[in-house]
Amino acid sequence: MTQPPNGPVSAPSPTPRPDAPGSSSTAGRHRVVVVDDHAMFRTGVKAEIGRAVEVVGEAADADAAINVVLESRPDVVLLDVHLPGGGGIEVLRKVHEKNPEQKFLALSVSDAAEDVIGVIRAGARGYVTKSIAGDELIDAIRRVAEGDAVFSPRLAGFVLDAFSGAIDISSVDEDLDRLSQREREVLRLIARGYAYKEVAKELFISIKTVETHVSSVLRKLQLSNRHQLTRWATDRRLV
Repeated sequence: MTQPPNGPVSAPSPTPRPDAPGSSSTAGRHRVVVVDDHAMFRTGVKAEIGRAVEVVGEAADADAAINVVLESRPDVVLLDVHLPGGGGIEVLRKVHEKNPEQKFLALSVSDAAEDVIGVIRAGARGYVTKSIAGDELIDAIRRVAEGDAVFSPRLAGFVLDAFSGAIDISSVDEDLDRLSQREREVLRLIARGYAYKEVAKELFISIKTVETHVSSVLRKLQLSNRHQLTRWATDRRLV
């Protein structure tokens, strides 16, 4: 994601909403809710963006996310795609039933085509991966709050391919339905060549848990080794 030539541009100070908690003391700062099932990651995000935005809430699962977003009505929700209790798409649908104007920016470790397209179809205004730098994330929040659509460069191509019909999401979903959300995350990282230790660090899980997930993925997809797993994922444009 490229920055404007002179760095991030500050948004004009919005008129505080009567229902916005703390708006009188934080005028000019966009209000954000952070949704991710990893507490350590949420803490890191808040530390990175807290100097520029007001974090008004956080949640670790779908039900909690729906409640906190509807209650706090932030300018932007940073939303992980894979969550306990229904996933990011469920959060989007339930919130938009009651507040269609709520803006979401997906922030996920996954850069798989079906994840990107799924949340955009559900109403997210953008999608960036967790490798994004802090300043870039702050700029992405600002742009989404102002009505722009924001994507990491590679992910924008997935959206264009989906509208052109170049990606058949339904065929990918049928195979992936056999796997849990965590197994899908492990699958994609292993297929990219990550070592077990690197996967464990990326997903905040133990190496033993990674090994268990890999064995489960191989069994469910009827594959024999990591080479076959990588080829399976590459054929389906998951990496």
